[in-house]
Amino acid sequence: MSPMRILLIDDDVELCQLLAEFLAGEGFQVESAHDGSAGLEKASTPGIDAIVLDVMLPEINGMDVLRLIRQTSDTPVIMLTARGEEMDRIIGLEIGADDYLPKPCNPRELVARLRAVLRRTTHRATSSAEPDIIKIDRVECRLKSRELRENGRPVELTAKEFDILAALMKSAGEVVSKAALSELALGKRLGPYDRSLDVHIGHIRKKLSPLADGAPRIRTVRGVGYIFVGDE
Repeated sequence: MSPMRILLIDDDVELCQLLAEFLAGEGFQVESAHDGSAGLEKASTPGIDAIVLDVMLPEINGMDVLRLIRQTSDTPVIMLTARGEEMDRIIGLEIGADDYLPKPCNPRELVARLRAVLRRTTHRATSSAEPDIIKIDRVECRLKSRELRENGRPVELTAKEFDILAALMKSAGEVVSKAALSELALGKRLGPYDRSLDVHIGHIRKKLSPLADGAPRIRTVRGVGYIFVGDE
């Protein structure tokens, strides 16, 4: 099996070299780019399995790079953010980041996060036995093409939003715990102060029409998790 190809996009050349050496020792093939334009160009080449993207970049900043990547690709992206910059992390998740790490990051943790998002991507690509379409009332989730439609009209979701909603619709009518949903859809353990799942759920709710009584289709079961409900 050929090694997974990782693209590092960061203007800190020394950091890229250190991370590249560590990742190579863990069996990854690593490429680097040191500004937003070069990063976008390399991200569009075939065969990139995951991207590590710094928020602060010259020419095109990391958020704009992520937006442009998400227009054409679901390649997993882990954002590197300045420590304590919670807004950067929230915005990154909103526009399609799969995970984030504060800088300076622990290389071992980066490897663990990369393996988690790559496992999820591989599982998604090989789950051909599952039904292609899940339809609950007027909401239709097309798994293979990763499309969501409501009343026949497309609903735009980020990559993570789609994974979360698909997981909930597969278990419609049953409560899915936050811990299980985080592992299944985000590829990581749910930390005690991790609000990334709540952020994604909030945005999905805004994009779906409510039930007849005005309640959201994704209900919170306090202290447990979430449940996708159909029309009653």
